[in-house]
Amino acid sequence: MENRIALFFFTLLTFFTPKSLAFDYADALTKSLLYFESQRSGRLPYNQRISWRDHSGLTDGLEQGVDLVGGYYDAGDHVKFGLPMAFTVTMLSWGVLESRQQIAAAGELEHALEAIKWGTDYFIKAHTSPNVLWAEVGDGDTDHYCWQRPEDMTTSRRAYRIDENNPGSDLAGETAAAMAAASMVFKSTNRHYSHLLLHHAQQLFEFGDKYRGKYDSSLGVVKGYYTSVSGFMDELLWGAMWLYRATDNEKYLKYVIENAHGFGGIGWAITEFSWDVKYAGIQIMASKLLGEAKHKQHSQTLLQYRSKAEFYLCSILNKHNSNNTNVVHTPGGLIYIREWNNMQHVSTAAFLLTFYSDFLRESNQNLNCREGTVRHEELLRFAKSQVDYILGSNPMNMSYMVGYGSNYPKRVHHRGASIVSYRENKGFIGCTQGYDNWYGRQDPNPNLLVGALVGGPDFEDKFVDSRENFMQTEACTYNTAPLVGVFAKLLALEEQSQSHDGDDDDQQLVASF
Repeated sequence: MENRIALFFFTLLTFFTPKSLAFDYADALTKSLLYFESQRSGRLPYNQRISWRDHSGLTDGLEQGVDLVGGYYDAGDHVKFGLPMAFTVTMLSWGVLESRQQIAAAGELEHALEAIKWGTDYFIKAHTSPNVLWAEVGDGDTDHYCWQRPEDMTTSRRAYRIDENNPGSDLAGETAAAMAAASMVFKSTNRHYSHLLLHHAQQLFEFGDKYRGKYDSSLGVVKGYYTSVSGFMDELLWGAMWLYRATDNEKYLKYVIENAHGFGGIGWAITEFSWDVKYAGIQIMASKLLGEAKHKQHSQTLLQYRSKAEFYLCSILNKHNSNNTNVVHTPGGLIYIREWNNMQHVSTAAFLLTFYSDFLRESNQNLNCREGTVRHEELLRFAKSQVDYILGSNPMNMSYMVGYGSNYPKRVHHRGASIVSYRENKGFIGCTQGYDNWYGRQDPNPNLLVGALVGGPDFEDKFVDSRENFMQTEACTYNTAPLVGVFAKLLALEEQSQSHDGDDDDQQLVASF
């Protein structure tokens, strides 16, 4: 036991090198949660901390006779897209479930819960009956013709829904996952709200499963913006997995097991995890069930899920011994999946690596890749390298999280941030006026989009800080959401490594790592 403790502490000391200690994970955590306040739609609360924003979208749903005020704008525009919004809330909730104590210790739990609840309050409104879910408010085409502050919007706010005749199993499944995950988050602090969320989650899952179809086949307006390339089967498995975790009801686990093959859960070997493609997340959650005695009867299927989870992890780590399956890394070491908004894949990978590392440590297991055995410390070390790259350890010496450090993107592709604040100047700014007077300016944005994770550099680690370079400078809620739990985890580990002063502390470190 003493040797294991000594080895662990040596690993921890080498993990947090002097260079890594330069990163302020507490500051990054605080700022990541501030970002969600910039993205709020609806009537802002009294404790709103981002002062350059004001109320917006106050008539959303009025045309259709439903209250759809609230929720989040997904990126730099003002459409409320249900699918990435739901994934954002799922990831925020998952982060709290994995790192609740660490987030609380950093003094940010209340803000994390507020960020989740801003989304789930909207989902409750949007789920107006068991088989109806309002999927979108506004449309990308008219919205993208305009460059306006959200407070001035003159674009269409028409709302679109999925129902029995217009199915959207992917959207229903992800929203069910978000509400099930959030129900667990609020279980200890707001039991009534937790029950309400779980009720909606169960109804949405049943709706999505009974009336199957892709939401973008029912709602053509979403195509070109958030097309569901992976289809809906991954979201149904995902929703069932989260409902099993939230309820411990065997019927949901049975669903995940019985549909493992038919829905691709044990068939698809995937190298990305995103708002669209959930397979890696499902496979990692299923893997964690293997160690529990009550799941022994399903071990064969769960092992197949784990095999695919390990494919994802080994590919991310470049340990698959194949150019066709390994994920490309930039010269600076960043995971590189695709040109547009690559950072979304970096943050989700950092999340899965971090918390799978926890699972391996707690179960005293290793990751088995073609290039050899990988210990849990290596997963965590690589996840940390990705986070540190985001915060400034990269060839550009730039933080890709806005407002963190001294060198970060100043011309983020974001309507509200790029135009003078409504609080400062309430004079109406029209649809094309924003393009004429603000979009093309070379000056930095007048408002700071604190905590936003932009799309990031190209495959050669190069980045052009221009408002027109939307592939690199636009930020999305689902980029930042996975980082909340990871920042909290890294902060706690850093503090533990700094406070070590004896054998008792060693044992505490081993228990909490």
